[in-house]
Amino acid sequence: MISLREGEIPVIEKRKPYALVAITKHGVAHARSYAEKFPYADLYYMKKFEQGDEDTRQIQLFDGTVRLLLPALFQQYKGIICIISLGAVVRMIAPLLIDKKKDPAVLVVDDKGQFVVSVLSGHIGGANALTHEFANAIGAVPVVTTASDVQKTIPVDLFGAQFGWMWESEEKLTPVSASVVNEEHVAIVQETGEKNWWMYDRSMPDNLKIYPTIDEAIMAKPQAALLITDRLIAAHEEVLLENGVIYRPKSIVLGIGCNRGTVMEEIEQVIDETLAELCLSKKSVKAVATIDLKKNETGLLELTAKHNWPFITYTPDQLNEIPMQNPSETVFKYTGAYGVSEPAALRYANAKELLLEKKKSGNVTISIARVNFEEVVR
Repeated sequence: MISLREGEIPVIEKRKPYALVAITKHGVAHARSYAEKFPYADLYYMKKFEQGDEDTRQIQLFDGTVRLLLPALFQQYKGIICIISLGAVVRMIAPLLIDKKKDPAVLVVDDKGQFVVSVLSGHIGGANALTHEFANAIGAVPVVTTASDVQKTIPVDLFGAQFGWMWESEEKLTPVSASVVNEEHVAIVQETGEKNWWMYDRSMPDNLKIYPTIDEAIMAKPQAALLITDRLIAAHEEVLLENGVIYRPKSIVLGIGCNRGTVMEEIEQVIDETLAELCLSKKSVKAVATIDLKKNETGLLELTAKHNWPFITYTPDQLNEIPMQNPSETVFKYTGAYGVSEPAALRYANAKELLLEKKKSGNVTISIARVNFEEVVR
């Protein structure tokens, strides 16, 4: 917990490039939701709104006036998103302003989550681009008042943020951004994930070129690359990452079954080993799905809370609606469903085929499906 005192800059733990701050009951409720939808922000709110899961979710609580927290955020974050009234934010940040080339982006979101306003460092600091991306992520209206503001290309550090995509590493964000802005040849390869990422009412710049495969992109010898995949990159493909960024879409659904009382550590070990075997990224896990008999299973609840993964449960009838390769009379006898991990993964992914059919390891059964992005996920 961060104790705020006059004249002291508090110690904070920066994990992500942006900070999200709330100070009201409704603001905190919204902020907790926003942190799931926009994965690039560390969340801060007042201790009096503590809900008990803050350590697990890496949420930082503070005690005292938020005005005393802002100097630390200004020093460390690329941008600050405030669920605080615009007037209050303006008054609090005024003494902190140095120069438009140095100040972080500052955004304000109203208490109902209807509008996202670009307040400070619109162009150079990236507030305008962040406003659009964050508003898209939470379903709000972006408000940008800069008369000449025109988004012309992809904001590399925010690409896909409205869908929950995460970059694999920030190491190449700056040089790849330079290639995009300087209109150099940038290759884009998308293997999975949402397809409607170009949301502007104009054509994509000519320097951004989409290739159907990584091999074809390598042959084209671009100056930079954006790779959208849930797959671990093979050794011969790494040449594209010399000036490239990998984005991890939320595309993997884990169907999980387990014996009663199975501890979180065992479940996670099976998940880690299985994803490694399939060369899939853990950052692309979208959700864990299972039968509703397991909705109070401690190990699953702890696991999904730890990683901030949605925990989806289905009734036996819902699971039995899904065609199964490996129906089990034994499972039906005890649960009323002919399978758990396979149909749960398929149903949530809205998929017809599994990446991994039912695999049992110790007390855990796991199946994996890839989300069908052609249709709405249920």
